[in-house]
Amino acid sequence: MRAIWKGHIRFSLVTIPVRIYNAIETAETIRFNQLHRKDNGPIGYVKRCKKCNQEVSNDEIVKGYRYEPDQYVIIEPEDLEKLKLKSTRVIEIEGFVDASEVHPTLFETPYFAGPDGEVATKPYALLRATLEATGKVGVGRVVLRDRENVMLITSQDNGLLLYRLRYPAELRSIKDVPQLNGVETTAEELKLAQTLVDSMTTHFGELKLRDRYKEALKELIQAKIEGQEIVQVVEEEQPVVDIMAALKASIEQAKAAKKPMKKATGKKAPADAAKARKRKVA
Repeated sequence: MRAIWKGHIRFSLVTIPVRIYNAIETAETIRFNQLHRKDNGPIGYVKRCKKCNQEVSNDEIVKGYRYEPDQYVIIEPEDLEKLKLKSTRVIEIEGFVDASEVHPTLFETPYFAGPDGEVATKPYALLRATLEATGKVGVGRVVLRDRENVMLITSQDNGLLLYRLRYPAELRSIKDVPQLNGVETTAEELKLAQTLVDSMTTHFGELKLRDRYKEALKELIQAKIEGQEIVQVVEEEQPVVDIMAALKASIEQAKAAKKPMKKATGKKAPADAAKARKRKVA
């Protein structure tokens, strides 16, 4: 596994040299090229000014922020250089909080952190063990690609897992979602729903969460390579069912799926036993 970043995790006067690794396997992504239908030629892109309709090169392009219609302020690279912050190679932990306080909507990209060198293994292991024992997560900042990011540090198995977090101000409020009018449920409906949840309760590791779309896409690509006909799956319309009837039917279905198979007793069936006696007499 190749590191994508090298620096330090620091909290108070404790500094831990670390290497950061991608936690997501990007090699599994299926990518397509854009081609000219006529001759399968790869498509290139021409950058053209919408105002004068002239083709422009990269050195003629600048960054601009629109503050009014058709009014832009130009931001030069040297302007952005002045914004560079100190924490370029340091993940500065600002505090430790309960893991439950960080809302799931804030989580963005996961990374693995590993110790950088033998000298880092002891403080690295101590931080990991402390996070695991306390149930806390570290929240800090680091500059990646000229932008300051909020990072969360937590323990996972025998290592440290990092998440790049969104800023809370970037999130919309769920209260803005239409039709969240707080419709009341009856006690009977709630009891049936809880029974259904109980009957479907399992462990996360037992769920078969494979990428079925990617598998189907691979099959489609292979079929096209071999010149086979692509068979389309027709989606069935789902009928509208009364909620109570649906809950009761779902519970029965879940119970039937969980019924254990009958264990073999080792006794022979009557017909088999009779055949065995005949063979013994003969």
